[in-house]
Amino acid sequence: MLMSLTPVPQRMPEAPPPAYLSDTYHWAYLNCRTLPWLDQPWVVSAILWGNARRLMRSAVEEFGPGQQVLQAAAVYGDFSQRLAARLEPHGSLEVVDVAPIQIANVRRKLAPWARSLTRVADLSLPLDKTYDGVCCFFLLHEVPPATRRAIVDNLLQSVKPGGKIVFVDYHKPRWWHPLAPLMRLIFKYLEPYAPSLQQEDIARLSPEGECFDWSYTRFFGGLYQKRVGIRKA
Repeated sequence: MLMSLTPVPQRMPEAPPPAYLSDTYHWAYLNCRTLPWLDQPWVVSAILWGNARRLMRSAVEEFGPGQQVLQAAAVYGDFSQRLAARLEPHGSLEVVDVAPIQIANVRRKLAPWARSLTRVADLSLPLDKTYDGVCCFFLLHEVPPATRRAIVDNLLQSVKPGGKIVFVDYHKPRWWHPLAPLMRLIFKYLEPYAPSLQQEDIARLSPEGECFDWSYTRFFGGLYQKRVGIRKA
């Protein structure tokens, strides 16, 4: 007796992480041993010199209940939980990251928020959706300039008319900042792409930026910045 067999779909192998991520940040974002302790809120606070809660609150408050918001890349600490809670009861948060280990981690943290979504995708490639809001929290300093421009362009294009995009990241501190010499060493050995971001205006990284009205806030002696853009209707 002959039987017809239906081929079983084979799962496509996951694409390897970008070279800049595996070469520069494997210890921070791709290592299952360091991830649990780097994800602790007190560690995030220490890395940001005690400014984590202030910066997170400033970003989260730019959004409101009922919105559909994209979070560009996973964030250590409780940032995603704060943002998801802000969008309740009818809004939703979608987190996109290029690293499966990071998506698995943020999916665990967002388990109480049933409307939240997570997926693995490369933000330097065009997105297939548009959102009421987009939040990019300390991602741009971790990618090379060319990748940074592609990410910013894709994120801007994913904002609906009248929608909002929020970037929070490093900025060039004021000349008198007591931590400036130490930060130069940290950037040299741990964050090699950060100095190039300090020389750039996020709003001008993509021609799409001209479609937005921008505001600008600096924190902690200029070491951190918040760039908010609202897409013109």
